[in-house]
Amino acid sequence: MIKITIPNNNIEERQYILDIIFNEFLGVEYALDIGSTDYEITLPNKKLLTIKDKFFNKYPKDLDYLKLENIPNKIEELDIFSASFFMLTRWEEYVNKTRDIHNRFPATESLAYKEGFLDRPIVNEYVEELKSKLLKLDNSLVFKEKKFKLILTHDVDNLYMWRSWKQVFRVALGDIVKRKSISLALERFAEYFLIKRVKIKDPFDTFDWLMDRSEAIDVKSRFYFMSDGVTQYDNNYKIDEPKSLELIEKIKKRGHIIGIHPSYNAYNDFEQFKKEKELLEKITEQKIVEGREHYLRFEVPTTWQIWEDNGMSVDSTCGYADKEGFRCGTGDEFSVFNILTRKKLSLKERPLIVMDCSLFDYNNYTYDEVRERIESMQNHADVFTVLWHNSYLKHINFYGELVGKNNLNSTKQLYKR
Repeated sequence: MIKITIPNNNIEERQYILDIIFNEFLGVEYALDIGSTDYEITLPNKKLLTIKDKFFNKYPKDLDYLKLENIPNKIEELDIFSASFFMLTRWEEYVNKTRDIHNRFPATESLAYKEGFLDRPIVNEYVEELKSKLLKLDNSLVFKEKKFKLILTHDVDNLYMWRSWKQVFRVALGDIVKRKSISLALERFAEYFLIKRVKIKDPFDTFDWLMDRSEAIDVKSRFYFMSDGVTQYDNNYKIDEPKSLELIEKIKKRGHIIGIHPSYNAYNDFEQFKKEKELLEKITEQKIVEGREHYLRFEVPTTWQIWEDNGMSVDSTCGYADKEGFRCGTGDEFSVFNILTRKKLSLKERPLIVMDCSLFDYNNYTYDEVRERIESMQNHADVFTVLWHNSYLKHINFYGELVGKNNLNSTKQLYKR
């Protein structure tokens, strides 16, 4: 067994990142000892690998590192363990209070964006670097086999585009007055007329189509439903209305996955989250264990602790709204850490890498640019999580092309490490 000796400070933080890297990422057991100056890794053949501590020894008092001025100017200023800890725990977001209009930490404030490595799974790179060093010293070591996994998710913010004739009339009036288009207004009325008579589907009813695309490449779609809320950003449908119930049964019957999409304020409200989860479980008649926060609202470490305390298994909120990439430095699932209680949680984070509106609304990429960026990121990721809303129609045919057998999922057959 590998033995790792660490300095006698920040022990919980050090043990957490060692657990993630050695146990979860490399699949290697180790024994922990305390009393060194740096990280001393003794291999089964008795050879020693020493990795100099560049960070935690500077702040020997518990939690003393949690200050804005301690964010490194460059990631290279850290050793591979403190750099990985920095990326995975998101303590950067706790000390940097800059937020956007939805109280979200923006990608542009992150060190990863500023230093140009947001589109790289840098934690995985560190793991591979460490793995290479270990194998040079002891080639008998055996590590976890890595296989590419594509995760397709769909946040259900809206079930339908058209709710009533009143809504259609209001939009059609805008077509005539603002957009100066009588023909467009007439198209609205004609479309809703056919929807009401079950001749065509509502434009947002893309659920069968999305499941078809996933099934074609042998992937399960994950549909994250909203069940309650108290703000203007919530309650675009009721989870217990006939349309919701019919859709939920269809998803279950086809073998896809249902999760929760907590309302706008639930990311830092335990009771609101609990209420919504219990209601969704009642409606779906199954345990809800995964999901993603609405608007990607997230607060370190509050949101993770709320999910943990509500018995959730996997959160997939950690992606940026304003930029695609590796917010946590990896696409892999990993157990999260509460930086204030200094405890490793049972909850796992499955970071979000790509979201539809980030690509086309925030960044205005062309299709060729999207293909190029996804290929670049995907070729170095073990797990690649995509969010495409059922209601995001602007480029939905492009999504169908993207997840085709020879595109987004191509690395499933080709990926090797």
